[in-house]
Amino acid sequence: MFFWIMIARALRRQAVKRLMIAVTVMLGASLTTSMLAVMFDVGDKVQEELSSYGSNLQVLPQGRAMAADLYNIDSSEQGGGALREDELPNMKTIFWTYNIENFTPYLETKLEVDGKEEQVRGTWFDKELAIPTGEKVMTGMDGMREWWKWEGTWGKTPKEVIVGSRIATKNDWKVDDTLQIRDKNGDVVDVVISGIFTGGDAEDSQIYADLDLVQQLTGRDNEVDRVEVRAITTPDNDLSRKAAEDPTLLTLDEWETWYCTAYVSSIAYQIEEVMTNAVAKPVRQVADTEGEILNKTELIMAFVALFAVIGSSLGIANLVFASVMERSREIGLMKAIGARNREIIRLMLAEVLIVGLFGGVVGFALGFGLAQLIGHIVFGSAIAMRPIVAPLMALIVFVTVLLGSLPAIRSLVRVQPAQVLHGR
Repeated sequence: MFFWIMIARALRRQAVKRLMIAVTVMLGASLTTSMLAVMFDVGDKVQEELSSYGSNLQVLPQGRAMAADLYNIDSSEQGGGALREDELPNMKTIFWTYNIENFTPYLETKLEVDGKEEQVRGTWFDKELAIPTGEKVMTGMDGMREWWKWEGTWGKTPKEVIVGSRIATKNDWKVDDTLQIRDKNGDVVDVVISGIFTGGDAEDSQIYADLDLVQQLTGRDNEVDRVEVRAITTPDNDLSRKAAEDPTLLTLDEWETWYCTAYVSSIAYQIEEVMTNAVAKPVRQVADTEGEILNKTELIMAFVALFAVIGSSLGIANLVFASVMERSREIGLMKAIGARNREIIRLMLAEVLIVGLFGGVVGFALGFGLAQLIGHIVFGSAIAMRPIVAPLMALIVFVTVLLGSLPAIRSLVRVQPAQVLHGR
């Protein structure tokens, strides 16, 4: 009981210095909390942001994929078999089904459009797809080309097409113009331009039409040439890179870890398992960029949190050391009447930890608010506070206070009662 009375009196006597320690801990804790909260949630936020920039997986027929690898040919510009449209819903039955956000198929062909041969791609614009589990999901290009600039809208009916700005300018096409497409048999189908898009790449020279219509025009029922897939993935590491080279090289434990982690290579492997003669290939430019951005962002935030902890420790060290110097006579008197070093250290640490706990709790609350502010400013949405942040912050505050008290403890141990009581 007397121990706590001494602590209470010490806190009252040095209220200003204790308040400064609490403020130092609070500032460090608030910054560290916000950085940890953002760091643990930034993966999902970055994935959400990057998901608006297209696919990170491409599914090809085996023959087409092999030719692309051997001869470095664009997979959209050569033949080599086809995928089955009726197998596409199977992609939503794999282990990582909820990580597959969107996908859309393409059927490539050249057709006579208004008397000129043009490249036409059949696809889904916005399709409600029934999957084997009985659920329905929305898929299509609509959710995978969010950066496109538009004049008009996506096609709503099978007889509506969208065209790139480059080919529209070349042919002087406008929204609501009617185009005549001639199939392989010479039959003519009238379609209407519902929208003109600008994507800033080769797609600006393309005509996109309803997949069913292009299958009908080419006589390729139930066939698609490739599928773009947008999946939420875990950044690559040594294990995923090893598996990407050859999954058979993995040990049983490595295999289980890889298969049950949402690496782009493991999702690709599982897609191949549910489709006939299919090869799923990561779009490396997108997949690697996601991993690099995520790793660098997390590293920056970890450094900010580390510097906040170091700064707090230095601030606490100065304040506690000054407090010990002011109380040197009191400490000398306690030693003179029989108090041992460990008892005095325990008393001082208890005082600092109580103050640190108060500053840490207030700092945690402020850090949570700061994390939400960062989330809304940077990502336009709230940051989810992961359960691990609270115990991790408690440990960080404890270690910070302990490290900050070490110089004062060393000074306290060296206090000689005879010297300080005689004013030396």
